[in-house]
Amino acid sequence: MSIVITNIGELVGADAERWVIEDAALVIDGDRIAWAGTAAAAPAADEAVDAGGRAVLPGFVDSHAHLVFAGERAEEFAARMSGRPYAAGGIRTTVAKTRGASDDELRANVRRLVAEMARQGTTTIECKSGYGLTVADEERAVRIAAELVDEVTYLGAHVVPNGTDAGDYVRLVAGEMLEACAPYARWIDVFCERGAFDADQTREILSAGRAAGLVPRLHANQLGHGPGVRIAVEYDAASADHCTFLSDDDVAALADSETVATLLPGVEFSTRQPYPDARRLLDAGVKVALATDCNPGSCYTSSMAFCVALAVREMRMTPEEAVRAATEGGARALRRADVGHLRPGARADVLLLDAPSHIHLAYRPGVPQVARVWRTGLPV
Repeated sequence: MSIVITNIGELVGADAERWVIEDAALVIDGDRIAWAGTAAAAPAADEAVDAGGRAVLPGFVDSHAHLVFAGERAEEFAARMSGRPYAAGGIRTTVAKTRGASDDELRANVRRLVAEMARQGTTTIECKSGYGLTVADEERAVRIAAELVDEVTYLGAHVVPNGTDAGDYVRLVAGEMLEACAPYARWIDVFCERGAFDADQTREILSAGRAAGLVPRLHANQLGHGPGVRIAVEYDAASADHCTFLSDDDVAALADSETVATLLPGVEFSTRQPYPDARRLLDAGVKVALATDCNPGSCYTSSMAFCVALAVREMRMTPEEAVRAATEGGARALRRADVGHLRPGARADVLLLDAPSHIHLAYRPGVPQVARVWRTGLPV
């Protein structure tokens, strides 16, 4: 079954030489993009969709989310808005609720959030564990995530559980827990931060994960300056996520590497922390992605469009830079060549905006602008 989308006012990410094609058309054949170009040259297809002069984009690629959890932390958010600073300890609240939930309850919550994301144009999702922190609960988290999302990350090293010796827990994460979780995951992550895991612990866990065939990514430099970014580069991590507090050496290390700086502006919005300086990173030549960090504590948003608007308004990105970071940047952070663009051969993940241009994602923040979504060539 082939579909031609015609009368596209602005086609984004379909040509390596021209990021925007005006007066365009796009052909989907099965689960792949078959053709992209000007409307006048469009081939015939089994079905035609008239875009009505609106913009067509690649589906968003959300490369950082925590969806396997139970409960919520609205009161914690309200307390922060009243002046209490954010710290990592709230993770343990969600751990307790998640451990007490059934498999079906956790699965239903992930399914709900994935559907919510899809309705907003997100077609590729990375999901982390990290709210179980026992062998059985972490294995359950990655197993459920693997049923419902594209990319799964083992994050047993989210925080040390209450009443547990840190050294014993690191050995568990790098040993028995890793062995149980590795079959369901592609990635390994560590929260390298004060109050969580230090440099030596982070290296021990990443080394074990890499030996088990998992690819590193890292929570780095969210709460303050630290070694996280440079460890990410040292381990050729796919991404260093947060990147809020960076030294000149951190920026230079990222610029000289293939590690993507994944920025999560919804976190800063929800915690009243300083925003990362995206302009500084981009001007230095760092590869940048945007993601939601959807989680019940520090950032309970599933909207990539909201993150695009924040990136433009608060992090000095242009609309084009922000949309690129939310699509091809996210794909790069997942080391995926088949998503994040609409060039022929890409997976047919297509977003039709109810707007004439990608600029409207930042220009009209908070306004529903998704008209239609296709994922692997099928309507969502």
